[in-house]
Amino acid sequence: MTGMTGTPLRVGLVGYGLAGSVFHAPLIASTEGLTLDTVVTSHPERQEQARAEFGDGLRFAATPDDLLARAAELDLVVIASPNKTHVPIATAALKAGLPVVVDKPIAGTAAEARELATLADERGLLLSVFQNRRWDNDFLTLQGLVAEGELGDVWRFESRFERWRPQPKGGWRESGDPAEIGGLLYDLGSHVVDQALVLFGPAASVYAETDIRRPGAATDDDTFIAITHTSGVRSHLYVSATTAQLGPRFRVLGSQAGYVKYGLDPQEADLREGRRPGGMSPWGVEPQSLWGRVGSGESPLTGGGRPQPTVPGAYPAYYAAVAAALRDGAPNPVTAHEAAAALDVLEAARRSAHEGVVVSL
Repeated sequence: MTGMTGTPLRVGLVGYGLAGSVFHAPLIASTEGLTLDTVVTSHPERQEQARAEFGDGLRFAATPDDLLARAAELDLVVIASPNKTHVPIATAALKAGLPVVVDKPIAGTAAEARELATLADERGLLLSVFQNRRWDNDFLTLQGLVAEGELGDVWRFESRFERWRPQPKGGWRESGDPAEIGGLLYDLGSHVVDQALVLFGPAASVYAETDIRRPGAATDDDTFIAITHTSGVRSHLYVSATTAQLGPRFRVLGSQAGYVKYGLDPQEADLREGRRPGGMSPWGVEPQSLWGRVGSGESPLTGGGRPQPTVPGAYPAYYAAVAAALRDGAPNPVTAHEAAAALDVLEAARRSAHEGVVVSL
């Protein structure tokens, strides 16, 4: 592997839509030890967009097969194409002898995720899942509060990823075709479930409600998931495109105190606006006016509790960890086995919503 000699690891990026252009390409290019070598897209406009940002030396391939035909020229494949393509492209890349990063969800089922994990293990290759929300500013802050015992024993974790989009935008993410693996349960649900499992451990049971609210929508756009963890913590998770009044991103209630945090981590908005890690401004920092509050006995909106400084968000840490794993054998930042455990919950949630039952895991 080229990177083992000290030269940058050469990355092939499959897909240059939202995930590829906003998240993966900028983060790869800003990571020491990685170089964005090839982008797979057949769209001339997207090729021009990528070339304008990453230079004339950037190469292109029309299809994943074209990319893998020169696997010997690469050190890592990143898959940021539509969900239904994740498993076949990851399988082909692993069989070609290449380590792989896959955007979430890694697959449509936990069984498929575990099959990919087995293939990677058999080949001795890294297979990592891009769960960037583990490096959100509010999540990092909450992790610290829980680890330091600031809240006491956590009893209930409320997490909301809500938007107000009363008109469907279309595209595969809102397709009702099961093959597309669309809908909010598998999109934003992948994030909130992963965060809950990282914080509070495995799920013992799952209850869910999924609805299609908007005229013309073809898949779930308003979903609630309740997890009872084996630790005893209860997680209530909300993902919605139909929320006219947004709730707190986190509301976490413990035996000693609670933590309430409004607003979204600024990193996605910054990336969309063309700001990049390593620029002049500190990365992932939010103003003090958006800090959450820790306290008990009174609403944070009426001054209860104390302001809790928000830890800066750190999306670049994911690809730095991937580079360290490939170069030095450092831990995989997000394993396929972890992603499979989240998919167990998502599959149980889908069954629960369909049958109106609590599903034990």
